[in-house]
Amino acid sequence: MRRLPNGGRGCDVTTADGRTSGAAGGHDHHHGAHHHTHHDHGSGCDPSVVTPPDPKALLSGRGITFARGGRTILDGIDIDVRPGEIVTLIGPNGAGKTTLVRTLLGLETPDQGTVMRRPGLVVGYVPQRFERDAAVPLSVARFLTLGKPVVRTTVAAVLDEVGAAHVIDRQLVKLSGGELQRVVLARALVRDPDVLVLDEPARGVDHLGEAELYALIGRLRDRRGLGVLLVSHDLHVVMAQSDRVLCINRHVCCHGVPETVAQHPEYMRLFGTAARAFAIYQHHHDHEHALTGEPLPSSSAHADTNR
Repeated sequence: MRRLPNGGRGCDVTTADGRTSGAAGGHDHHHGAHHHTHHDHGSGCDPSVVTPPDPKALLSGRGITFARGGRTILDGIDIDVRPGEIVTLIGPNGAGKTTLVRTLLGLETPDQGTVMRRPGLVVGYVPQRFERDAAVPLSVARFLTLGKPVVRTTVAAVLDEVGAAHVIDRQLVKLSGGELQRVVLARALVRDPDVLVLDEPARGVDHLGEAELYALIGRLRDRRGLGVLLVSHDLHVVMAQSDRVLCINRHVCCHGVPETVAQHPEYMRLFGTAARAFAIYQHHHDHEHALTGEPLPSSSAHADTNR
């Protein structure tokens, strides 16, 4: 693989050997929704072209390649997460989504490629699984202050923001699945992050709670101006809350706004019946959605009112 340019102006760069340095120079050569990679099937573009990182991005990766035990887990992946947008990673089990997230956060070192993070970037991370120890008495208020002294008024305000103010003095082991997810989210927010990274945040939550949680994430983005990187299998619900979707299966299969990805042949091939159901659901809408998921009048409705 050719050497990639350190194009993220003013970014901390982590290279495949684990070194971190300040990147210099670089320009924003591409402003659209699509970021082409070596495996961007069906894009209609030269796959050998490497798009420089977006200098506005909070987190960027270029050519991220990662292998373990002779098995390629990630192969040449490019990604940007900008302030105020929700980027969703989707893909089948074993596609490399969690490994990509861990690599972007510096928890794993890529074999090839470059990861760039804005200097001083504060990350709020909600892991895929959070295990509680029933033998350890720990209140919600205490949990939110572990590792970082926070006054109770701040803890109460953040819990209220996520709809969990009523559990502030409850024991962590007594929380329901939905309550626990909101508390773990509050812990990520109490650090006042620039970017929120959520790996399968609705795991263990029922369908109604799942929809409410994703709507909450959208409101947090709007209120705080956060960049959000979201990993999910919950295609129908999460699509409506996403600005851009990256569908991966070790490499990037397709990417762009949700409506584009939902109709892409690679997406349809990976998700089969679920993908077709989503396409049918879109086709029979009597309204359209903005990129943030807000409903808009359909083009046919516009035509009727303008006649």
